[in-house]
Amino acid sequence: MGTTANILQEKTITVGTGEAARDIVVITRLGVAKDGPALVWLGGYRSDMAGTKAIEMDALAAEQGLTAIRFDYSGHGVSGGDFRKGTISRWTEEALAVIAGAGVSKVVLVGSSMGGWIALRVIQEAKCRALPVTVEGLVLIAPAPDFTSELIEPSLTEAERRSLLERGYFEEPSEYSSEPNIFTRDLMEDGVENRVLTGLIETGCPVHILQGMNDPDVPYQHALKLMEFLPLDDVVLTLIRDGDHRLSRPEDIAKMKSAIVSMV
Repeated sequence: MGTTANILQEKTITVGTGEAARDIVVITRLGVAKDGPALVWLGGYRSDMAGTKAIEMDALAAEQGLTAIRFDYSGHGVSGGDFRKGTISRWTEEALAVIAGAGVSKVVLVGSSMGGWIALRVIQEAKCRALPVTVEGLVLIAPAPDFTSELIEPSLTEAERRSLLERGYFEEPSEYSSEPNIFTRDLMEDGVENRVLTGLIETGCPVHILQGMNDPDVPYQHALKLMEFLPLDDVVLTLIRDGDHRLSRPEDIAKMKSAIVSMV
């Protein structure tokens, strides 16, 4: 297409009611390609829509003339809401509200880390709610579905279990921030309710997984396990031998863009 779309719109939508209401900030790049899908960025735990991969997805949309939608979950980035109240259910609800409010009929979901889990839940919930939107493709970067029960719970120390029980949360140092990561009991319990690695996952669209083999947060075996639950879909798994969790190097970004373009 080669047409550059330069119109950026920022708006705030309110999701939830009463005490559960939170203001979600959404940035939309309006595309000029009428029949192309919108690209939707679904970020990771404690990351935001100003990160390298999200910005690069937006730049790709501009090059291709496509609509791009980025937003911050509640408690993340510039959106409102308390991070400690965040759960997979809550953040999935926000993603669904953002997509529904965008008025687009076709999307490609690009989910990074926890965003991969959110993407799978969005597809399931969109079907349940008969939302008038078609997911045309799924690009998952170091996806972490069910990370609370599959990756965190099995390795909890006694002190962390006690902290969850007594304080309602535990903390661990973050490689990506001076602030520690906080995992709440609500997040862990809600994670069980949102598990997707329990039976066949039907996305109804092509799936491309990008996974680093040097990922300290989500081992590449987790991506292999996810593939076992996607037997009905056209799935491509790209293992990047020296790739880390972020996959934000120029060569990683090129792979992400190529995967997105193949969906478009």
